[in-house]
Amino acid sequence: MKPTAILLLHCPDRQGIISDITKFITDNQGNIVYLDQHVDRQDGIFFMRIEWELDTFLIPRDKISEYIATLYAPRYDMTFSLYFNDVRPRMAIFVSRMSHCLYDLLARYKAGEWAVDIPCIISNHDDLRYVAEQFDIPYYVWSIRKDHSNKAEVEAAEMELLRQKGVTFIVLARYMQIISPEMIEAYPHHIINIHHSFLPAFIGARPYHQAWERGVKIVGATSHYVTTDLDAGPIIEQDVVRVTHKDTPDSLVLKGRDLEKIVLSRAVTKHIERKILTYKNKTIIFS
Repeated sequence: MKPTAILLLHCPDRQGIISDITKFITDNQGNIVYLDQHVDRQDGIFFMRIEWELDTFLIPRDKISEYIATLYAPRYDMTFSLYFNDVRPRMAIFVSRMSHCLYDLLARYKAGEWAVDIPCIISNHDDLRYVAEQFDIPYYVWSIRKDHSNKAEVEAAEMELLRQKGVTFIVLARYMQIISPEMIEAYPHHIINIHHSFLPAFIGARPYHQAWERGVKIVGATSHYVTTDLDAGPIIEQDVVRVTHKDTPDSLVLKGRDLEKIVLSRAVTKHIERKILTYKNKTIIFS
């Protein structure tokens, strides 16, 4: 694939934004290969993702952000991010003891579905080291005491490892620990979580058993960015599957885990492809 630049932006909606940005690209001999936009008419906010080829583009890639920041950001009160498709994101995976999401992520990675690097897997238990070894990925364990007295020390060590590995985003593949505000601040809207979609109805342990006892008719999964509000960050992807009275707690667990794998992988795909814009506590997901 030819190298491309990907521009994600949002700003108050007004006339001329698309015209100005596309003119900037074409005047500098860039070939636009993708453009998608959305207007939130309730808040009056314009969102856009635009991608163009760089092989004939006149502006050096290390100067593009400066041009946009100078020419268009002040004019339109614009917030933007610029990416390049040949710069691979670096994903760290955090896990505890459940392997289903981890296996799915690593299988997709090894199958070449994602243009991403996975420099490390981090856990609070040694249980899944064998999975990391199967995929030849370094596995690091920091045990957290039950009273959490060493949690700050553990997260400091994890943060240093993430820095050394050049990690750009984190995936919590059923990592059963609460992420500290310090780590969230270091990776704003770059930590992806997955959980069942019963919240807030069935809180705590054995949610599928609670749901079965209540006689639910659907189970689901939600993937979202992590914020300091527990399980309340911007939602990236969700899905559901129907259940009946014939299901058992065990079959609900299996259906739920299947959904968790699929929903988490969809969210990771959108993040890797730079097709997510966050605004307030919502996401704009481009096709």
